[in-house]
Amino acid sequence: MEENRTENTMQNVEVTEKELNELLQIRRDKLSALQAAGKNPFEIVRFDQNAFSADIKADFDALEGKEVMIAGRMMAKRIMGKASFAGIRDAKGDIQAYIRRDDIGEEPYADFKTYDIGDILGITGIVFRTKTGEISVHASDVKLLSKSLRPLPEKFHGLTDKELRYRQRYVDLIMNPESKRNFEIRSRFVSFVRRYLEERGFLEVETPVLSAVAGGATARPFITHHNALDIDMYMRIATELHLKRLIVGGMDRVFEVGRIFRNEGMDTRHNPEFTTCELYQAYTNLEGMMDVLEGIISGAAKEILGTYKTTWLGHEIDLAPGWKRITMADAVLEHTGADFMAIEGDEDAAVALAKSVGVDMDGVDHTWGNALYETFDQKVEEKLIQPTFITMYPVEVSPLAKRSPIDPHLTERYEAFVCSCEMGNAFSELNDPIDQYERFKAQAAKRAKGDEEADMMDEDFVLALEYGMPPTGGLGFGIDRCCMMLAGTDSIRDVILFPTMRPID
Repeated sequence: MEENRTENTMQNVEVTEKELNELLQIRRDKLSALQAAGKNPFEIVRFDQNAFSADIKADFDALEGKEVMIAGRMMAKRIMGKASFAGIRDAKGDIQAYIRRDDIGEEPYADFKTYDIGDILGITGIVFRTKTGEISVHASDVKLLSKSLRPLPEKFHGLTDKELRYRQRYVDLIMNPESKRNFEIRSRFVSFVRRYLEERGFLEVETPVLSAVAGGATARPFITHHNALDIDMYMRIATELHLKRLIVGGMDRVFEVGRIFRNEGMDTRHNPEFTTCELYQAYTNLEGMMDVLEGIISGAAKEILGTYKTTWLGHEIDLAPGWKRITMADAVLEHTGADFMAIEGDEDAAVALAKSVGVDMDGVDHTWGNALYETFDQKVEEKLIQPTFITMYPVEVSPLAKRSPIDPHLTERYEAFVCSCEMGNAFSELNDPIDQYERFKAQAAKRAKGDEEADMMDEDFVLALEYGMPPTGGLGFGIDRCCMMLAGTDSIRDVILFPTMRPID
């Protein structure tokens, strides 16, 4: 049975397990034959690649007629007697190699004819253009650098099973160039974030992943055990409380790009481990943090995509600077007609008003702030398509934000929304240690009643605040969700290289 013929058959019919086993054995037999002939590809330790596909095509006039060394995976092969063509995919794209028996030698050419789709080759040759106009490399030498012992998915449809793509990201990246593009966008976005902040005087720092207290967010943590200390510890659910300790210590502008862990459900927008950027700036407030997030996302879109406009989740959005800024109460009034500011502080009236516009208040403490928030969450958030900052959140849902100096029921907090998705969360940070302690107590009471997502008491953080923290603006935003938007994908798993998956038995 000749493998190339069988692989062509795989383009049109589903390969059986028996056929797959035969293909696997054929490839191993080819490897054994090479090894017996002293041509073991796995013994090669270096190939001095000096050119890439995209660069050769972009600079063809300068490179035409010059020798280059390219390397990559063979994705196509066409044998025509004494000459052949091979499609080589490297880190920057695809390029064709022209391989002739009289140029590389009879024995090397015979070896090449046995090579399989998926094998990794190193090719030395001259840059030229074929009669059909395709920029190619005319080979003078071909080396097998690594043997692929498993056939790739059929080339016309690629790896289309989404779950398999996430489980076998290495195959996904080989077969689906758009997946590679997503991760190139991600890398460029993280680089832009760091550059943007460093240019504005921020210092990148690192804080603990393991802590005796899980704080800084409303989330259920992962728990582990430290054997030497014989204590349970928590994987961090946020970097906030450690970063604000640094503000107390006089590091006035700090940020961290880091992994966060939350023991929660999984869907297209949530993965148990994800990446955030949190930053804190002394002597600024909520307005300053709106400028920072808008600057990062707008600037990244322009640099990476070349435009402020993109399409995400079925909507064309415009990320140009000048995002809408509106209070939560005004947004609720605008979209539902419910005026919570007219009954501020009246808990019974607020609950009745929320219910009158169809809000479910079951399982929620019946306070004015919770009624306002639930109305926004259930009736307004889904309508926020274009970039919008929602400001002035109720105290009940903002345990770490500073109270508004003009309204004690509200806090100086915002969340940014695009296509109904939260893109960032920021505060004028609470720096009153007495107020902070009382809010921690309220959260601890919720936790004692069974709310596993409520904040824990962090007495050391309160102690830090007692030394004095200047007025500070703080912001956290999800790297993954921003990359989803820039890449135009609807699943967080498309921008996390190795997302969490249920194990296969």
